[in-house]
Amino acid sequence: MRSLSRTPEGVAARQGLAVALATSAYGISFGALSVASGLDVWQTCVLSLLMFTGGSQFAFVGVIAAGGVAAAPAAIASAVLLGARNAAYAMRMAPVVAGGFWRKAGATHFTIDESVAVGLAQTEPRARRVGFWVTGVAIWLGWNLSTLLGALLGDVLGDPRAYGLDAAAAAAFLALLWPRLRGRQPLAVAAGAAVVAALLTPALMPGIPVIAAAGVAVAVGLLDRLPRATPDEGRMP
Repeated sequence: MRSLSRTPEGVAARQGLAVALATSAYGISFGALSVASGLDVWQTCVLSLLMFTGGSQFAFVGVIAAGGVAAAPAAIASAVLLGARNAAYAMRMAPVVAGGFWRKAGATHFTIDESVAVGLAQTEPRARRVGFWVTGVAIWLGWNLSTLLGALLGDVLGDPRAYGLDAAAAAAFLALLWPRLRGRQPLAVAAGAAVVAALLTPALMPGIPVIAAAGVAVAVGLLDRLPRATPDEGRMP
């Protein structure tokens, strides 16, 4: 009998916990920056409990920091634009989550970049579900705890970016993505999305560059003129 840790489900769980650890650490940065932007500790924690999508949360507090309470409508708009990508994730993950209405409804709160990435990185249906749920729930718990910690210790920590916490989540996400960048099609999507996002980010409000970059994948899929990966390509080692 195979050791549980060596099964596809065990591998998915380990990957999910590793990503959760890296991503949760960045919650300290959000907590500190949110309080520095003028929000109370409880307001900061409510954002993490209910909004629970890092990009949208940072966009929200960033706009509030720049314009105060009067900028709340713009802050909400920025957060909604960044969170819109989760709707596309939900459609992709619906058959992975499976189950009835209540299970899928519960899964929506944990449908974020990292849980989707870990889930889709697996090759077996059950392992995909394990990867999705372990990652989503673990990040939710860790993110909220680290948000509270950052909000309480913000003045002591200073600028959290000085510790490199802003790079932890991106590094973990890249580690998941890298093994799948095999074949011309995924490379073309990744390169095109990166170029579009880099060009648009300085000029447009938060959220729009992310949606535009996602359009690259749609365009490549519609054209479908690049060779697909073989069954062995893109498989996690």
